[in-house]
Amino acid sequence: MFEKILSKLKSGKNFNNYYLLVFTVIILTILIQSIIQYSLSRQRQDSLRINEAGRQRMLSQSIMKHVYECKYGTCDYSKLRLAMNKLANANIALQIGNEATGIPELNNEEIQKNFDLLQPHLNYIIETLDDFNQLQTVDMEKLSAETDKFLVLMDTIVGQFQKASEEDIKTLMIIELELAVFSLIILIIEIFFFINPSIKKMAIQNQKLKEINWHQTHAFQSHMKNIKNYNHVLKIEKNTAHKEELISYLMEELTDLEGVSDNMVKSLEKQA
Repeated sequence: MFEKILSKLKSGKNFNNYYLLVFTVIILTILIQSIIQYSLSRQRQDSLRINEAGRQRMLSQSIMKHVYECKYGTCDYSKLRLAMNKLANANIALQIGNEATGIPELNNEEIQKNFDLLQPHLNYIIETLDDFNQLQTVDMEKLSAETDKFLVLMDTIVGQFQKASEEDIKTLMIIELELAVFSLIILIIEIFFFINPSIKKMAIQNQKLKEINWHQTHAFQSHMKNIKNYNHVLKIEKNTAHKEELISYLMEELTDLEGVSDNMVKSLEKQA
């Protein structure tokens, strides 16, 4: 059916302008919904990325807390190891992406530069604390300084992620607005140049049909009345010559009635 409609559109024959309006509305609806769904998907990805980057700051501080506990109090090695693994894995996921969590691959050169600057400080934290047997010998001042540098850079990265997300949202909002305006213009054009002319044409045709119906109906009724009168006279007429004359008049009325019927059919077919 779709191919049939397209063929009518190409040939320009028997094409209903309402099809154009319906197809336009469908296409514009699909485009708008696609943009909205894409926008929601991007916002979700950006939110996951920003949340993960924010957790990095929390994890680095958590690691320092566990190190102080291990050095000067009761140590929970499992929590320290878990925090270190999360810190390292999240740093990788923020750069190359992670399908399981829905974090996309990083494609921002400015943010990547800060990740490159961040890597030495992260490496120092992980390598220094990798051997738990050496925790008592860890230089806390140096470790604290590296952690602070890590925090500063991660704050910068989080801010960059937020800014990039806001710019993406603004861009998508502009696209949606432009598409909405374009849709409105298309619909207005179709209403003025396709729908209104079609409605006017239909109204004119309807009026013509009413006029045709009125004339043809009256002519039809006139001939039917004459036929009935002739038929009534034939029943009571005794003169054979007069009957033959009446029959000839009756046949003329039937011929005229047939012509009226044919004209009505032709008029209807022409208007259709």
